Amino acid sequence: MSFQHTSAVGVEQVGRGTMPFPFVDGEALLHYHPDSLLPAFREVSLSARPELFVKKLKMTSVVFDFSAMSKDVREKELKRQNLLDLVDYIQSGKNVVHEGNLHHVFSFLERNIFRTLPPSASLEPGMDGEEIDASPEPSWSHLHLVYEFFLRFIVSSDTDPKVSRKYLDNAFIVRLLELFDTEDLRERDFLKTILHRVYGKFMTHRPFIRRAINNIFFRFIYETERHNGIAELLEILGSIINGFALPLKEEHKVFLTKALLPLHKPKNIASYHQQLSYCVSQFVEKDPALAPVVLKGLFRFWPVQSTQKELLFLHELEEVLDITQSKEFEEICSELFSRLSRCLQSHHFQVSERALFYWNNEYFINLVNKNRRIIFPIICPAIEQGACKHWNEAVHNLCCNVRDICKQMDAELYFQVEENARIEADLLKVAKESRQATWVKLQIASRESM
Repeated sequence: MSFQHTSAVGVEQVGRGTMPFPFVDGEALLHYHPDSLLPAFREVSLSARPELFVKKLKMTSVVFDFSAMSKDVREKELKRQNLLDLVDYIQSGKNVVHEGNLHHVFSFLERNIFRTLPPSASLEPGMDGEEIDASPEPSWSHLHLVYEFFLRFIVSSDTDPKVSRKYLDNAFIVRLLELFDTEDLRERDFLKTILHRVYGKFMTHRPFIRRAINNIFFRFIYETERHNGIAELLEILGSIINGFALPLKEEHKVFLTKALLPLHKPKNIASYHQQLSYCVSQFVEKDPALAPVVLKGLFRFWPVQSTQKELLFLHELEEVLDITQSKEFEEICSELFSRLSRCLQSHHFQVSERALFYWNNEYFINLVNKNRRIIFPIICPAIEQGACKHWNEAVHNLCCNVRDICKQMDAELYFQVEENARIEADLLKVAKESRQATWVKLQIASRESM
């Protein structure tokens, strides 16, 4: 049998996580001996179950080495059976957990789940994100039962937040959040559910949880750009934002501008973009006046070289525009259509095509129609150029369709803009020819002076 001997209070910072050293007492070791097995809860009287509960918690606090699956097979199976029994017991009824055994419950949880996470494959230099093969947690046969127990404990009516917060404190929450960097998706799903339940039940911890998640985002954005659990944390925040009361607190608006919008910057945004887009949209739904802030934030972090990232931005931009009011749309329409104009002229046909799909949205067309005198001079030259010169047939056809829509809105204005664009193009052509003629004269004069 392999286990880790250390002090019960020792904590060491190793690798990417914080690992408390499991304390293994003589009683726990004794229970793993084949001749000294603990009975199941159903096999003892009701009065004997609280004492048996504590014994099983101590026994299952022993952590095994799963790097070699052939080691301690018998003992590992015994622990698994006892974990199953603990899970069944905690969800069996009331008066299972009380203040007297909370110390043992949290000691059991800390020794099993708080550990050093192995080096992430994403940390290896020169690897593409698609090449990373996330490693499953080798101790999952035990760990998932510990998380199941943890979840049942949090949702149990026996768990009094006022009493439990002595153990489930800020330090515990920070260490719990560190585990979100695990590569095992199954563990991140459990952590997401548990943290969400903690947020709902322990109201005094809510501001701290939000700040702690912010700190993870800040390290990810400005330091590492590597973290496995950003999507799960954003899922939790999506639910939290949905429950924000109106009017929004200044703290929440700062979170939007300082954390959520800068999350559009990292290269691996595709791994969490869906959750991020939902969080951002929730803010605009809560407070339509935030639409210009969000849209300007998107323009600030707009990708320059990545086509796939630009397609994600175009998708999110349309979602935000769908919930943007007319007043806020007017405020940003010039900057918005300058961006869309550049997208229409993109050399990558998918970017041009995705921008042209906006005109399939009736709400978008209505907003354009109301502000056409500002928008047409910006966007119509790009539409006309795509209709006449774009190399991709699909984009060419879409530009022709959009041109027809614009002409139906205001044909006179469209032709006026088209004429102005033609005059401007002629002036630019004349200016270009004049510069070239000047350069020729300078070259001739230079040769004659030699």
